[in-house]
Amino acid sequence: MRFDLARSNQPENGGGASSPGPWTGGTDLGVKIAPPSKDHGLGLNRRRNSLRLIFFLVSLFLGRMSSAESVDLVLVNGNIYTVNERQPHGEAVAVKAGRIVFVGRNEEARKLAHDKTRIVDLQGNTVVPGLTDSHCHIFGIGEREMRLNLEGTNSLEGFLAKVRARVAQTERGKWITGRGWIETFWKPPRFPSREDLDKIAPANPVFLTRADGHAAIANSAALNIARIDKNTSNPFGGEILKDKTTGEPSGMLLDNAQDLVAKNIPKSTDAEREQAFLLGVHREIGLGWCEIQNAGSHAEDIKIIRKCLEDGKLKLRFINAVYGPGEDAQRFLREGPTIDGYDHHFTQRTIKVIFDGALGSRGAALLKPYSDAPETSGFLTEKPEELRPMFEEALRRGIQVETHAIGDRANHVILDLYEQAFNAVPPDQRKIREPRWRAEHAQIVDPADLPRFAKLGVIPSMQPSHAISDLFFAPSRLGMERLAGAYAWQSFLKSGCIIAGGSDAPVERGEPMIEFYAAVARKSVKGFSGDGWHPEQAVSREQALKMFTTWPAYAAFEEKDKGSIEVGKLADFTVLSQDIMKIPEPEVLKTHAVMTMVGGEIIFSNSHLN
Repeated sequence: MRFDLARSNQPENGGGASSPGPWTGGTDLGVKIAPPSKDHGLGLNRRRNSLRLIFFLVSLFLGRMSSAESVDLVLVNGNIYTVNERQPHGEAVAVKAGRIVFVGRNEEARKLAHDKTRIVDLQGNTVVPGLTDSHCHIFGIGEREMRLNLEGTNSLEGFLAKVRARVAQTERGKWITGRGWIETFWKPPRFPSREDLDKIAPANPVFLTRADGHAAIANSAALNIARIDKNTSNPFGGEILKDKTTGEPSGMLLDNAQDLVAKNIPKSTDAEREQAFLLGVHREIGLGWCEIQNAGSHAEDIKIIRKCLEDGKLKLRFINAVYGPGEDAQRFLREGPTIDGYDHHFTQRTIKVIFDGALGSRGAALLKPYSDAPETSGFLTEKPEELRPMFEEALRRGIQVETHAIGDRANHVILDLYEQAFNAVPPDQRKIREPRWRAEHAQIVDPADLPRFAKLGVIPSMQPSHAISDLFFAPSRLGMERLAGAYAWQSFLKSGCIIAGGSDAPVERGEPMIEFYAAVARKSVKGFSGDGWHPEQAVSREQALKMFTTWPAYAAFEEKDKGSIEVGKLADFTVLSQDIMKIPEPEVLKTHAVMTMVGGEIIFSNSHLN
């Protein structure tokens, strides 16, 4: 007899999706017994394996008899979307030792409970697999809360008013730093200047980062400290914007040029960095995220992350990437990955490369000049020839690579570099044959390059909110023709790709319901969609849910443990206040997390649920 250990989750009595049943099989224990094989030539090893499996089945049967004594948690009366095609819906889940042991009907789940089992009545609330933010910057999220937060400044006057208030609270000569401004809705929508800041902060160096993190405005005091004047040359991968008449710096610094000033700002202490980290984590949990995939850390950040894990302060699951190229990445390549550390709470197996700038600040590398600034086509922030050795070494050592690529030129070149590395290190020389490398953002892609992602096995990691933020300026930056390859979610899916969905917080708000809404509506939060914005690129709600559950799990090599609600997987759940799969699109934005659960532990709750 041959045994198939694949778990079955077909509904009991042949019930359909609307009538999900418990896990069933030949033993009703989630084990299928397949028909006898035609091959009767069992060798010694196969006979031994058969005996082992028989003992395994017996132990499972005995375990079932005592299961009522071992289930830790039962969730009942839920509207559960499992993202498991074989059992799409359920109303109850049972958890033991941090993993799911049952999905199905209330009455069956209640039978597994005993006097020490915690029973949570979901009262009809919607449950989805624990949501994953596939791309965020966790320290930046916390720092946004600690420093001058310039989000929501809808005019230059409002921006300057916030800075003026901070100047009044700051000792003369001390740095003033902040983040979050964006000029899109200012009238006119122009970058601020150092003169604007000099009028209100003549005695304090000021450095304020644009929302996208790829540009900053500095006042004269800050520029003087950095010794930036009309004669200062642009660094590679960056630009010092200058007045076209006088040649004097305007105060705007793009991408790598920001470092000329930033390196002079006093560094945060370890305690301040830890505070920022934990503030970011606290916010993510409250929004309903169960896992974040952190898009880049340096060595000092990794020490703080590990310390918080060891101290029990980090409850959500954490996938970390190490910035490269550089010393940190080289050390990481030597030491190797960490997989499922701290009881599946920490994995570090990825190098993060930043390859161009952002569209809003015109640093994204384009194949042709910007439509509204024909003197530039953006720039690459790394030299391709310097990446090739690191990419090849990563393949040999089983390290994943994810690369920030926004413009169509950046995406074209990074696909070339990936392909060259794949050819240089064939599958039999790799530690992982299918490496699942990623392109972070993939916002503007030449239509000719779209099929290459699936062909090469490269995963586009995209943030839907970028589309509904950028729709106000992308047409002017790109022109109508290039919008055909902008934020092309449906084109990627139809080409055979999956999309790992994220938020890019603190560039965007970082709220899962904004991301879900953006993916399915492809409109601004006020319902606006501009000309040429290709509404056909919106995704279905089923696809949007996969973007934040099962597809991020695959992108992180975690599909066996995460991404869906099914027996054997980790008990990570996000409980929502409304049914996002059915309510009108605008109502999605009013939906919030009721409860966040990781490994069967409630790590956030704002409800009266038991």
